[in-house]
Amino acid sequence: MTAFARNQWYVAAYGREIGRELLGRTILNEPIAFYRTEVDDSAASGAADSGAVGEIVALADRCVHRRFPLSASRLDGDKVVCGYHGFTYDTTGTCVYVPGQKRIPRTARVSAYPVVEQDSLVWVWIGDPALADPAAIPRARHLADPAWETVGGMEPIDCGYGLLVDNLLDLSHETYLHGGYIGTPEVAETPMTTEVDEGAGIVRVSRHMDDAECPPFYARSTGIDGRITRWQDIEYHAPCLYLLHSRIAPVGVLPRPDGTDPDAFHVEITYAITPSTDKTVYDFWCVSRDFAQGDEEVTTFLHDFNRSVVMQDVDALNLLQKSLDTEAAGYQELSINIDTGGLAARRILARLAAEGESERTGPATPLPAAAR
Repeated sequence: MTAFARNQWYVAAYGREIGRELLGRTILNEPIAFYRTEVDDSAASGAADSGAVGEIVALADRCVHRRFPLSASRLDGDKVVCGYHGFTYDTTGTCVYVPGQKRIPRTARVSAYPVVEQDSLVWVWIGDPALADPAAIPRARHLADPAWETVGGMEPIDCGYGLLVDNLLDLSHETYLHGGYIGTPEVAETPMTTEVDEGAGIVRVSRHMDDAECPPFYARSTGIDGRITRWQDIEYHAPCLYLLHSRIAPVGVLPRPDGTDPDAFHVEITYAITPSTDKTVYDFWCVSRDFAQGDEEVTTFLHDFNRSVVMQDVDALNLLQKSLDTEAAGYQELSINIDTGGLAARRILARLAAEGESERTGPATPLPAAAR
């Protein structure tokens, strides 16, 4: 089995995906059922104006009785009722009802996982609940900032999650895989710089193109006609969050001495890279912009166009995983300068996985409601 970094936060869903219907996701080979609690009376009284929503609950997605998926069951208030034999669980994972008897077995409980909803993303902690620190979750503030307009989605990929990390940290592949969408010759031709903060688990990769072709993705969304300056500044916060700060401007438009560049167009590309199983990964993607606010045509274009780009990656990585699965034992891959960021990410992920394994005392245990 793949060595995952377990004592870490991972994105399980968008906040909008979780409501009063049970949602099943598998994170690091662990099936989990998510739902929101009902809004209490005091919050509900102002819900129409405040947008009050319930708290998110994450429980192991297997009934202790016959392992029936709880995500295929139903809610009774804030309790989950197993759809097979009726075992009922509260928000802490404790079984509160067993059919046909009053005594509830002491071991009748399922694991509960710490959950945090932040920046429109739902993060779940896989590992020792006592180590779960919400302050350690990296921020993607633009996703919930009204000054930015965001579109996004999620695509499952049938590959190991490390392949997606490699893919996103080496954008030279845009030239070849995404030509006619976001790729131009300059992306592959322009040298990049890489900075690694091993302790913080952050990899930064930058490529600044001062005179480049404007790809359709930006030409059609910004209206720029002609060559551009194009800056790609990546921050990868291992193990899950990837931020690409993209700056686009007509050639000759440079940032002011104070660092501001009001004449440029800014796009934040966000990925959450969440391992599902050993050879499947959830690819959460978002495109946020600070221009053309309220323009539905631009919004639709960016969503559909970027999803096409994502699906090109999905197809390529599915094919790559199949190829790797048939490689002879002992095959040695070749790495070059463009792989510097990806290799740094591999080192960090291996270290986090090793640290998590040494700290691991077992699967997540039920968490008191007050601690969540």
